Amino acid sequence: MKQEFDAIAAQLQVYFDGLYHSDTLQLRRVLHPQARYVCATDEALVNIGMEEYFPIVDRRASPASRGEKRRDEIVSIEFAGPKTAFARVRCAVGERHFTDFLTFIKTNAEWQIISKVFHYDLRDAQAAQAN
Repeated sequence: MKQEFDAIAAQLQVYFDGLYHSDTLQLRRVLHPQARYVCATDEALVNIGMEEYFPIVDRRASPASRGEKRRDEIVSIEFAGPKTAFARVRCAVGERHFTDFLTFIKTNAEWQIISKVFHYDLRDAQAAQAN
């Protein structure tokens, strides 16, 4: 199981790198083409697919280009079976600090995220830069 844990941890690094650099080529390596992106933090539920999500990432300035400090962390990885896992991670983009619940599936010998359900809190961007 250590090998599978390490494989998911490696995919999470690709995920964090893709978010930090706003690089959808990297994100496409880890997010399954049929993955869902879901957030209920605001009044309106956000529930979109990758064809809607990737253009959002492509349009935004990356945290790297703004000189933001990296704030990504794997909180936990759990396995439901040999082809299903769950990761809880934290990361930040600007003043938004995210807690992501990422469901992984293993297809064609590769782990990919099939759902990203998240919550975010707003924090002062200047304070975040200082920490």
